[in-house]
Amino acid sequence: MMSDKRVVGGVDVSRETFERLEGLASLIKKWTKSINLIASTSSDDLWERHIEDSAQIYSLSPNNWVNWTDIGSGGGLPALVIAIIDPQSRPMTLIESDQRKCLFLNTARRELELNITVVNGRIEEQDIPAADVITARALAPLNKLLEFSGQLLKSDGVAIFPKGARFQEELDLAQRNWSFDVIAHQSKTHTDARVLEISRINRREC
Repeated sequence: MMSDKRVVGGVDVSRETFERLEGLASLIKKWTKSINLIASTSSDDLWERHIEDSAQIYSLSPNNWVNWTDIGSGGGLPALVIAIIDPQSRPMTLIESDQRKCLFLNTARRELELNITVVNGRIEEQDIPAADVITARALAPLNKLLEFSGQLLKSDGVAIFPKGARFQEELDLAQRNWSFDVIAHQSKTHTDARVLEISRINRREC
């Protein structure tokens, strides 16, 4: 008998959740034809490169988070994946400056019935409640991401940022301006990549 459970990016999901992820993948492919949500070269490998890669971020999040903020949400990765696989459907805020991409995010919100709020605007201009978790994928160098985290993250919150093969270089540069605790998790989808779990973020004194 076939199990109703599937594993996506290290997360056990129900058959219903898996089907919603497939629905998201279809939406992304459809909209990418007119809006550059993902690189056209990665469309054929969307599941592993984007869905699985985003799901592993959820697997590293604290169990007791209440609200989550994703910055530079773009095509909704990882935010939409996380909103789908979270069994408690906790609230998420997605910040994106591109109006067309916000239209896509709101379409996904309606069609997939997600508990998300889409904010169309610049990250540094937002005045929203501090989050327990903040994420960003392929948005900016770590040094800049920590600056955003200082604005949007609770003092005891955690930032989770996937980074590529040059993650150590970004860490070294960021540590010149910031003090923080970090765990560099091996990526489940890219051999040379890491998912950085960062907490206790403080700007260094000049």
